[in-house]
Amino acid sequence: MTGARGHGRPGAAATAALVCAVTAAGLYGCSDSGPSEPTPTPKPAPATSPSGGVSPFTGLAARSGPVLAVKIDNVPPARPHTGLADADLVYVEQVESGQTRLMAVYASKVPDRVGPVRSARESDLALLRQFGRPVLAYSGAQSALTPLLEAAPLHLVTEGGNPGAFVRDPGRAAPHNLYLRPGRALATAPDATHAKDIGFRFGPAPADGTPVNSRTVRFPATRYTFTWAPAEHAWRVAMDGRPDGPLKPATVVVQHVTVKASRFHDFLGAVSPYTVTTGSGSAQVLRDGKVHEARWNRPDANSGTTFTTPAGAPLNFAPGQVWVLLTGT
Repeated sequence: MTGARGHGRPGAAATAALVCAVTAAGLYGCSDSGPSEPTPTPKPAPATSPSGGVSPFTGLAARSGPVLAVKIDNVPPARPHTGLADADLVYVEQVESGQTRLMAVYASKVPDRVGPVRSARESDLALLRQFGRPVLAYSGAQSALTPLLEAAPLHLVTEGGNPGAFVRDPGRAAPHNLYLRPGRALATAPDATHAKDIGFRFGPAPADGTPVNSRTVRFPATRYTFTWAPAEHAWRVAMDGRPDGPLKPATVVVQHVTVKASRFHDFLGAVSPYTVTTGSGSAQVLRDGKVHEARWNRPDANSGTTFTTPAGAPLNFAPGQVWVLLTGT
C-alpha cells in the first residue's frame, strides 16, 4: 500500500463487513461491538502556510513543510531512538501489554533517518485527522485494520509498498531495526497537507502555576520522567529511568483521556487498547519549570485540540518541541 487513495470512505456497514472478512484470514480478531469511536466523513483542510512563517506545532520560526507522522517503537530494545529530537511534536500512546508507542510529527525539519519504525494502531486514525492528509510512515498493521487505514485521508508509506524509503540496521535485532528515510517518504506524496493550526497556542505562561523540578508519568508498563533544566529552558526526558540526552521538549502535556479495549486483538489474544482523543477532559501543562492545571477540548476528529486554564482562558505553550502523553491515569 502506497500513496493516497482516490476513493471515498466506505459506509459504516460496508466497512464493518470488510473488516470482519479480512479478519478471517488475518491474525487479528473482530468483535460485534462496532467502531471504538464515530468516524465522520473527513474534510481535510487545504495545504496552507501559517502566517508569519511560525510553526503552528512549535511556535518557532520555521518553514511550513508537509506533515510526516512516523510510528516509533518504544520498548527498551528499541532505544535509543534516531531522529526523535528533530520532531515538532511527539505523542505517547498506550499499546498492548501496557507498553507505549510514539508518534513523531515532522514539518519544520526533516532528519536523514527516523526510527525504529513500528506498526500503526486504530487510535491513529482519529488522532491524525486533525492534520488534514499527512504522510503516515509505519511498518505494517493488523490485517483487519489495513482497510481502514487505506480508506483514511492518509498517504501511507510502508516498507512493503515503498522499500526505498526504509533501511534496516544490521547492528540491531528485528523488529527493532527498521528506519525511515523521511525525504524519500515525503517524495511519494507531493500533495501532502502542510502544517496548519491544530489548536495549540504559544506565548507567555499564565501568571499562576506550581513550581516543579520533575514529573513522572506512568503507563502500565512504561514510565516517563521529565526534569526541568533551567539552563536549557527545556525538560530532559528519561524513559524507564534512563535519560535520553537529545530529547528536550519545551512543553510537556499530560492529557487525561479514555483508554478502552478496541475491537482488535493480536494473535496471542491480547486486546489492543483504543485511546479516545475527542471530547474533553483535564490535563496538566508543564512549561518553564512549572505545572499548570488545564482543560482540553476536541469537538470531533476533524478538529484540533485546544487547551485552556480551568477558568477558560487559552493556555499558551512555550515555543519549542511539544510532547503530549495520552494517558488514562
